[in-house]
Amino acid sequence: MADQRDPDQGAVLLNGSQQGTRAKGKEAGEESLQARGQWASKTEFLLAVAGQIIGLGNVWRFPYLCYKNGGGVFFVPYLLFLVLCGVPLFLLETSLGQYTSLGGVSAWRNICPLFGGLGYASQVMILHGCVYYIVILAWALFYLAYSFQTELPWAHCNNTWNTEACVLFNNQTTNGSFLSENTTSPVMEFWEREVLQLSSNLDELGPVNWRLALCLAVVWLVCYFCVWKGVKSTGKVVYLTATFPYVMLFVLLIRGATLPGATQGIIYYLKPNHTRLADPQVWMDAGTQIFFSYGICLGSLTALGSYNKYNNDCHKDCYMLCLLNSSTSFLAGFAIFSVLGFMAQEQGIDISEVAQSGPGLAFIAYPRAVALMPLPQLWAVCFFLMIIMLGLDTQFVSLEALMTSVTDLYPWLFRRGHRRELLLLLVCVVCFLLGLVMVTPGGLYVFQIYDHYSCSGASLLLLSIFQSVAIGWVYGPDRFNSNIRDMIGYDPLPVFKLCWKYVTPAVCTATFLFSLVCWSPLSLGKGLAAPGWATVLGWVLTLSSVSLLPIWAIYALATTPGTLPQRFRRLCCPADNSPPGLHHLPSKKTALPLTTALPLTDKPKEPITDII
Repeated sequence: MADQRDPDQGAVLLNGSQQGTRAKGKEAGEESLQARGQWASKTEFLLAVAGQIIGLGNVWRFPYLCYKNGGGVFFVPYLLFLVLCGVPLFLLETSLGQYTSLGGVSAWRNICPLFGGLGYASQVMILHGCVYYIVILAWALFYLAYSFQTELPWAHCNNTWNTEACVLFNNQTTNGSFLSENTTSPVMEFWEREVLQLSSNLDELGPVNWRLALCLAVVWLVCYFCVWKGVKSTGKVVYLTATFPYVMLFVLLIRGATLPGATQGIIYYLKPNHTRLADPQVWMDAGTQIFFSYGICLGSLTALGSYNKYNNDCHKDCYMLCLLNSSTSFLAGFAIFSVLGFMAQEQGIDISEVAQSGPGLAFIAYPRAVALMPLPQLWAVCFFLMIIMLGLDTQFVSLEALMTSVTDLYPWLFRRGHRRELLLLLVCVVCFLLGLVMVTPGGLYVFQIYDHYSCSGASLLLLSIFQSVAIGWVYGPDRFNSNIRDMIGYDPLPVFKLCWKYVTPAVCTATFLFSLVCWSPLSLGKGLAAPGWATVLGWVLTLSSVSLLPIWAIYALATTPGTLPQRFRRLCCPADNSPPGLHHLPSKKTALPLTTALPLTDKPKEPITDII
């Protein structure tokens, strides 16, 4: 692990902003600060980032978007957004963390103090995500427990929760004309009546479902012990959580490819429809998928990169991880649609009637398909284990990023004794208690509000715009390129500077404006529209993060000494105690010199001889 960092080093907005509190922290106890930590190997970093960015969206969102938006032609807007926005911002965030050795909040306060709100906004988004994202894992754990029964409960209508309207669909029943409009399937009744115990509207929350609450508590307990020792524990757990889903994905892919009807499902998945490129919504879907699946603007990439060695080749890592992420999404489509094609053939219906996205795919469509296979229990266990592992590492790596940002802001307070573990316990307990609202009969509606508003595509796009402006127009793309070169020993591709300054903010702005124009109220399903108070709650969740951008800028301007122009100039320059490389303005006529000082940390920096 890394050598211990000097407690006087860190991110400070202004010279006097935290000096008093830090001095008090020193006087409060003589116990030395604990080492910040570092990845034990490069593999730990790669697996941790892969676990963070490769999640449920790769399995249940990308394949459906590809099918819905023209099959193979969807890759055209998807790859354009990936090259123009995804990869440049991915490199920006990981290299920023690696260079400053700080989490999301402190890194932005050092590199461009006026834009320190970017760090705070991203951490609030992570906090919102920790509250609702883990509920999906509780649902998956509930399904997993039922998958060990001798007969899958969603495969028949003989359960206590089934109604008279329950019908076991097959070729005979679906082709008949005697089915009423109120007919439901056993998998739908299991989902709504047994798992969710779903109420009729949002105003009827009802009591907590204690079985789902127990599942939620178990998942939170696992997350706590994955993160409680920082990168020491996180770096080891990802060896399992980041690799096991691939094993299950390949198992399901092989099984799906051998099923009858699989070929037809894959054709539906990739069949090109060039006319869809004229639809602006296709381009919007491609852009939001990049931002969701790459974990951009959530601060996680910056926090994970901060535990790297200074000379780690983050430029090369960026390409590897982006390729892995998109390849996983593409591969998952084959595993999902081969099974959906089988189900469509078995039931004698069109695949468009079974193709779903999000929870509908994971908890309705796929379980229904599994019930039609030989040895359904085996495939159900494989599928829900994959869902749990995919979501688990995204959850606890996000939690690690949140803890990194807090402890970097106040190292003198939390890097002593067991204070970090106690803070983590407090965060987990509070998030668990807030999440209990989502395991009530009306909890699904609350979950949908959180999912639609708290980490929405518009919010992520807005943060992306400000990130690009901060680096491309305030800090300077040449200076940031010099910082990366100082770490890796060679210049990144010149196109990155062009993207940071012009292309990425322009594309993000256009997509953001389009998302506002096409905004529509949240639909809760079954013809239910969100009531007014729910919409207000949603916008409060959205503003709780993005509003921190102007709030922090106003606070920084108000507390910085000098005239208003002087304050702007000072806040648009790196903080006074940031590493010398952040202050270096490269000359266009001379080679970019190396920074000789260590960047905020005592971690070793190997000599680089092949710079020029």
